[in-house]
Formats: sequence, structure tokens, C-alpha cells
Amino acid sequence: MNMKELWEESVKFHGHSCPGLAYGVRASVIAMEKLNINRSQDEEVVAIVENDACGVDAVQVITGCSIGKGNLIIRNYGKQVFIFIKRGYEKALRIYIKPLPRNDEERELRKRVFEKTATEEERKRYNEIRQERIEYLLNAKEEEVADIRWIEIEEPERARIFNSLQCEVCGESFMETKGRIQDGKIVCLECFRYKE
Repeated sequence: MNMKELWEESVKFHGHSCPGLAYGVRASVIAMEKLNINRSQDEEVVAIVENDACGVDAVQVITGCSIGKGNLIIRNYGKQVFIFIKRGYEKALRIYIKPLPRNDEERELRKRVFEKTATEEERKRYNEIRQERIEYLLNAKEEEVADIRWIEIEEPERARIFNSLQCEVCGESFMETKGRIQDGKIVCLECFRYKE
């Protein structure tokens, strides 16, 4: 797929178009090219993301990394950092998407839009600025939008499947590694009460 198609697929999955989503699209495309990988069918690629924002949806769509498969790890430091690991490869790729500066006009429009005090004309102008930011993020030279480094990192273990146990309080099944023993009963974390 080309950048336009990847963007459209990401927007469809995410639900709306925004610069944050463009961060994840661009990081994913860079990783796919530099690591020479295709969309991960299983766990051959791992993504470690340092935020839980819009761009993570693009990582899922483009790279095939997902929480359910165990190859998407969220370390929420609030940073636009995306680390991609190709299993069996010596190094991982760390991509930091640089923040785009905001001018006074954009700051003021953003404030009014979020406070819901913007006029229709101001909302329209704000959306134009956002679209310009998206276009820049998707099309600018890599070095203009990203700091890219090869790093050494311990390869995460593959996802493990655990047995299920039944909580002796609520009766619901849960992953055995999430259980606790309380008053001689096996209980899920939801039913477990911490005693002081």
C-alpha cells in the first residue's frame, strides 16, 4: 500500500483524521521500510509504544502489532516514541516523532475550539491548519519529522497462554496468573480485597 492508502485505512480504523494519527502512520512506515518487514501475521514483529494516544491505532493497522497478539506493548511515558523489533534481528529501531511547533494563530484557535467558543470560520481555519500538519507529517523528509536510531534492546518473550481458573467468589473465569488466594479461596483480582 502507498502512504495515501495506509492513511485512509488508519483513519477508517481510528474513526477520525488527526495529526496524532499521522505520527503513528509515519513511524510505522519508516519501521516497515528500515526493517524490511511486512504486516505481522503473528508475533514476528513487536512494537513498543511510549504513549497511548492516536498514533497507536496506526501502528496496529499498518504493522499488525496488537495487544491481543501480545506484540504491542504500551509503556505510557507520554512520548511520541515508537520502538519496532524484528524478532531474530540484532537491533531494534527507535523512532521519535518530533513535535511540530505551533504559532500564535494555531494556539489561539486550538484554545477556542477546545473551549467550544470558536466561530464556524475559526473552526474551519483550525481544521485547515491541522490538515497542513498531517500532510507535512506524512510527506516531509524522514529527518525533518523523526529522530531514528538503532538501539539494543532485549527481545520480549512471545505471548504465553495460561490456564483459566474459576473465582470462588464471583464464579467467573480468569487467567491463572491474575489469581490470588484469600481466606483459603482462589479469587480473581476484582474480588480480591487488599488487607491492611
